[in-house]
Amino acid sequence: MADEKKPTTKKAGAAKASSEKAEAKKAAKKDDAKAAKGAKKESKKADTKKDSKAKKAGAKKDAKAKGDSKEKKPAKAKKVPAKDTKKAAAAKAPAAPPVVKASARYVRIAPRKARLIADQVRGMHIEKARALLQFSPRGAAKDIHKLIDSAAANAENNHDLIGDEMRVSSITVDEGPTLRRFRPRAMGRATPINKRTSHIRVALTPVED
Repeated sequence: MADEKKPTTKKAGAAKASSEKAEAKKAAKKDDAKAAKGAKKESKKADTKKDSKAKKAGAKKDAKAKGDSKEKKPAKAKKVPAKDTKKAAAAKAPAAPPVVKASARYVRIAPRKARLIADQVRGMHIEKARALLQFSPRGAAKDIHKLIDSAAANAENNHDLIGDEMRVSSITVDEGPTLRRFRPRAMGRATPINKRTSHIRVALTPVED
């Protein structure tokens, strides 16, 4: 009986040893798989780190290139606003001489007759114009003489200028309203009479030395 029990115990020990070996192999395979997974993860992390470093380096290079391009570009000239240019031009330009004006409206004389005197006086010194108007036989001379004297008084009182040192820079005669009248004539007729009026304007400026 003792001889029969021995082989069974040997067989059981062999089976146990084989099962232990198989379990050890399985455990070794699991450890290898875990190690391989860890190595893959580490390699992926390293690759991502390398990629991020490369991207940062590329971004730095791009930023440097942009900065160099910006530095190389010539600086654009600043646009001066139009108001400043106008002010500078006004400051540089010499001051315009003052202009003294006077006007007479509804003067009872035809514009055609008044323009004959105005054309003679235009551009003359005020003393010469006064002398010409004083001895002119035309009826408009008296009204234009008064108007020039009024403009000279305006220059003295309103602009602190010397009235005798002015010249007639411009003089214009415009047509005013016409007064229509009628005159009785023979055989019961009525002929029209047009009484024309004028608007006269004078501008004086100081004589340039």
